[in-house]
Amino acid sequence: MSDGAFEDVVARLRAAGCVFAEEEARLLLGQSGDVAGMVERRAAGEPLEYILGWAEFAGRRFAVAPGVFVPRHRTELLVRLAARFARGTKVVLDLCCGSGALGATVAAEVPGIELHAADVEPAAVECARRNVPGEVYQGDLYAPLPPELRGRVDVLIANVPYVPTGDVALMPPEARDHEPRVALDGGADGLDVLRRVVAEAPEWLAPGGHVLFEASERQAEAAAVEVRRAGLTAFVEEDDELGATVVVGLREL
Repeated sequence: MSDGAFEDVVARLRAAGCVFAEEEARLLLGQSGDVAGMVERRAAGEPLEYILGWAEFAGRRFAVAPGVFVPRHRTELLVRLAARFARGTKVVLDLCCGSGALGATVAAEVPGIELHAADVEPAAVECARRNVPGEVYQGDLYAPLPPELRGRVDVLIANVPYVPTGDVALMPPEARDHEPRVALDGGADGLDVLRRVVAEAPEWLAPGGHVLFEASERQAEAAAVEVRRAGLTAFVEEDDELGATVVVGLREL
């Protein structure tokens, strides 16, 4: 890679508004195939992860593909908490799994867990089956899960969409124009899918089991109310450095 080629790509990406133009240029120029075409795709706003075919999450690379939600750095808080709760021989369910990066990370951090994952999007399920060391089911929330999981789930990760419908248009173009709407839009107040998840969670959680999901800071209290309404104990965890808020529900022993 010549210095001139590198600087040309950096300039092209900067002009397109890419904040990390130098880092992205190195990644793109390191690819095989039509690099010029890849640069044009990125400059046009396509997510870098779709072009590379992978996303980095919690220090690991996971396969992603067009039409699959790209895991966010802030979600590392949710995974960190899930791994803490999963210590020992536990059953972990990654609901709304997308690429499966969350559950796969927990499995890497806590060897020996029994991992299951599910998503409604066919593209996500196909991708997750490349990443998840466990069963991946296709369907709406709990619908595709085997009945024998009822009452056995120790850790339920639910990376539900929580952007209010009216705010989706305000998201960065690479998210709103490329990622699946079903993975972003959480309804009028952003909590529609969350309500469905927590309403059924007590049926699937083992005694002492936890359900975890992200929310915005301003949604956290309303989300905790929904958790309590389902009969679970609720608490909120935050990480200012990541800009992350996670609401946790506990099924008491």
